Amino acid sequence: MSEAVAIDAKSIVQFCRFAREQGLSVGVQKTLLGLRAAAVLGAPASEDFKSGLRTALCSNQEEWESFDGIFDAFWHEAGSGHAKRQAERRSARATDHNPQSSGSLMSGVIGSEESEPGGSQEIAGASARERLRKADFSTLRQDDLSALEEIALRLLRQMSLRLSRRRRIANLRGRVDLRRTIRSSISRGGEPIDLRYQDRRPRPPRLVILLDISGSMSAYSLFLVRFAYALQKYFQRVDTFLFSTSLVDVTRILHSRRLPAALQALSQIAAGWSGGTKIGGSLAELNRLHGRKLHSGDTLFIILSDGWDTGSPELLAAELAAVKRRVRKLIWLNPLLGLAEYRPLTQGMSAALPHVDVFAAAHNLESLLQLERHL
Repeated sequence: MSEAVAIDAKSIVQFCRFAREQGLSVGVQKTLLGLRAAAVLGAPASEDFKSGLRTALCSNQEEWESFDGIFDAFWHEAGSGHAKRQAERRSARATDHNPQSSGSLMSGVIGSEESEPGGSQEIAGASARERLRKADFSTLRQDDLSALEEIALRLLRQMSLRLSRRRRIANLRGRVDLRRTIRSSISRGGEPIDLRYQDRRPRPPRLVILLDISGSMSAYSLFLVRFAYALQKYFQRVDTFLFSTSLVDVTRILHSRRLPAALQALSQIAAGWSGGTKIGGSLAELNRLHGRKLHSGDTLFIILSDGWDTGSPELLAAELAAVKRRVRKLIWLNPLLGLAEYRPLTQGMSAALPHVDVFAAAHNLESLLQLERHL
């Protein structure tokens, strides 16, 4: 192809569709970015054009490495005319089925995202949901986050409903459980000799969440904030704190706002995002300033952290011991525990483990949903 050939916006959109079919995560935002890049980079025979589109469309090393073959197949190789004609025919069929798309190139870009594989309709499929449940948060594409949030909110709502419906069964107190009494009497000819009883519904536990937002947790902390938001949405008594080198109470922010507004408000807080980590110091601050929230026999204390601590391990152990004396259960969820080769050998994690009741992974949605068994 000659460098003198001008590249119109329609060809760029077709290439973005073709790239998505080959496995690249090219959505609306990346297509728009590719259009802007192509407008200033010249013809497809130039290296600047190729490098610019690679930068605009590739999200990780795997996509970066496969881009050359995808680019050449569409623009340069002998068979590229076939690939391009296929893309043009698909574009024509999409226009025929969507009259609005002929009025605006922008409408065509957005329409392609809804109709092509990889869009929101595919996410609704069972296989896509299963993939998102098991995907490590650190490997997720940006355009997966909204679908994952939707799945997480729905599953957490189901979890909260299951927990709220459960009743503890007691043998000697509470009101009579007619269903269990009748069922147990069948073997005795229907005589209700042994009455079965049922307690009142137990009060839901109080959750106190301590979330590490230090640099070593940056691949996980943003989604874990969303997880904390979902817990506060569906559980009655939840207090949430962020920490790195100091502690910030964000309970009110997460309670009073919708998620996008809450995330925006959190981004304005000087909470030490991606900074250092002082878990022991932050726990000391929590015990000193917010200890009253821990004085409850039904409190579950949840720490979300990888355990990389730059402070004193002795301080961490002492403050965790103080927390442990006040709460019903101390749960430590560590994203690194999802790695097969991980061992909790750092000084901080080693100092913490003797005081922890539950040590579990927090690297994907499926691992977070395991929290139900401890609630």
